[in-house]
Amino acid sequence: MTDGTGPKGYVIPGMTYRDAPAAIDWLCDVLGFERRLVVPGENGTIAHAQLTYGNGMIMLGSSRENDPGAIVFPAEPGGRLTQANLVVVEDIEAHYERVKAAGANVVMELQEQFYGGSLFAVRDPEGHLWHVGSYDPWA
Repeated sequence: MTDGTGPKGYVIPGMTYRDAPAAIDWLCDVLGFERRLVVPGENGTIAHAQLTYGNGMIMLGSSRENDPGAIVFPAEPGGRLTQANLVVVEDIEAHYERVKAAGANVVMELQEQFYGGSLFAVRDPEGHLWHVGSYDPWA
């Protein structure tokens, strides 16, 4: 994990979900994110949310029809995704067991990587791809 003394500047992925409240629960309960800010929208939607994991953050909200700046959903089965997220964790084995115990859709089992560390991949309930690894590229 970085100690906050690494390069300055941040990249914070933004995501949309059809059922953002359920996605927030899944991201927190299964992957270990923490709610920093959750702004409810109309009719049970999420206008904006900030979830953190260590020094990292994602922002998300409910999808809205006819939104000219909308982020498109992940590909349907058999399609292609154009992005994936990486969560760097300290105890990869414990994290892997947590995700498996939650019944998550693990699409790549835990494996050591040639560049160092270990990695597994999981899809959230709406199809977004999450890599979880122990390799810290800042180290």
